[in-house]
Amino acid sequence: MTGADYLKATLCSPVYDVAVVTPLERMEKISDRLGNQVFVKREDRQPVHSFKIRGAQAMIASLSDEERKKGVIAASAGNHAQGVALSASRRGINSLIVMPMTTPDIKVDAVRNFGGEVLLYGANFDEAKTKAIELAKQQGRTFIPPFDHPLVIAGQGSVAMELLQQNASLDRIFVPVGGGGLAAGVAVLIKQIMPSIKVIAVEAEDSACLKAAMEAGEPVDLPRVGLFAEGVAVKRIGDETFRVCQQYLDDIVVVDSDEICAAVKDLFDDVRAVAEPSGALALAGLKKYVDQHNIRGEKLAHVLSGANMNFHSLRYVSERCELGEKREALFAVTIPEQKGSFLKFCQLLGGRSVTEFNYRYHTASDACIFVGVRISRGEAEKEEIIRELSVGGYDVVDLSDDEMAKLHVRYMIGGKPCQPISEQFYSFEFPESPGALLKFLQTLGTNWNISMFHYRSHGTDYGRVLAGFELSEKDVAFARHLSELNYDYHDETANPSLKFFLTHSK
Repeated sequence: MTGADYLKATLCSPVYDVAVVTPLERMEKISDRLGNQVFVKREDRQPVHSFKIRGAQAMIASLSDEERKKGVIAASAGNHAQGVALSASRRGINSLIVMPMTTPDIKVDAVRNFGGEVLLYGANFDEAKTKAIELAKQQGRTFIPPFDHPLVIAGQGSVAMELLQQNASLDRIFVPVGGGGLAAGVAVLIKQIMPSIKVIAVEAEDSACLKAAMEAGEPVDLPRVGLFAEGVAVKRIGDETFRVCQQYLDDIVVVDSDEICAAVKDLFDDVRAVAEPSGALALAGLKKYVDQHNIRGEKLAHVLSGANMNFHSLRYVSERCELGEKREALFAVTIPEQKGSFLKFCQLLGGRSVTEFNYRYHTASDACIFVGVRISRGEAEKEEIIRELSVGGYDVVDLSDDEMAKLHVRYMIGGKPCQPISEQFYSFEFPESPGALLKFLQTLGTNWNISMFHYRSHGTDYGRVLAGFELSEKDVAFARHLSELNYDYHDETANPSLKFFLTHSK
């Protein structure tokens, strides 16, 4: 199909029998931050909370009476599945959806609620697709592809038509890429009507199949794909989507998982949308592209492509978003094992907010702590902290880009001391505010050696600390001091989990 053919197909596509026109909203906070007018296309407002309903409806509406009687089949990680299930149900067509075993429950349940039958099969989309095509031949069903078909591409192109109707003065549009259906549909339509608007594709770095195809000159299989942004976890770009993207896209930007997490947070902060990782992909790319190319004063739009987030994934997103936004730095710092070391260290950090503090006694001379610090000026402030700590006599290692540290080590710090020591353990709660940890340590005093310390800021009203102290059970002065602190505290010395993993106690 030519560009003109796609334009006609998009204009004639019956997507609005099921899909709705979604709003284009200005993101006030991020517009101010980036020095551009940033708009979000809210495809999370579709009946299936994803743009995929457009392409599915476009193709299912084209089926003959005979094809409708035999039913349809699709392979999908979730969003396309819901689109097919809803569109088929609206027309009284039986639908079977093959979904990877890793698909979040929220998407599996949604497909069933929309009237589709579900078969969980395979470790990823490509294995599910192979099974779906096999079943289509066996059962005579029509296979509804998630992206690599002209009718599906044309259906997704209706997003671009709405964008132009809602704001015809856009300078750039950022579109997420999995298999390339949305990017192809948006790019080909924009270039037929307003070719001056740049269309930028955004990919996750662990599933960048379009970038790999562009470099090879043809679609290629990625050796593996990451599943964090499972909505775009595709190993191979479609043949037709690649042809169209290669011809009409202006550029590609690739982002990592931390940058995606930061974009999820931005969307919530600005428009109270809870995007799934692939849904926030385009905003992550927009932010990175603006920074790389020093773009200012433009009108930029991005597509929030889906909001079918598995609730439990929010834990990971919340943990990583500050790193993705370069608002938190992580360090390993060696300090002397002596009274007052923690307090002196926090005083060196000045008024900066400590987000995490992990330590366990190991030897009598030195202590290595894992610390997180909230920053506002990116790399420059991080380097400033390293210089200040180095001048203060501390050995410092930057762990901000160390994936092993972020994914595993931070949760494994601790263990049992290398020699038995007399300890008592207490949990504390204190009002959370800038400088709260420093104030807590100052109030706690430096008369007793701290043998273990764990603190992580969770953005709540109260900070929580677990601390161990090297002292005897009958230290009357320490008991009196605790009562004078005016903090909520609890004696955790008898806690069984501490005895199992952190002490020499039996």
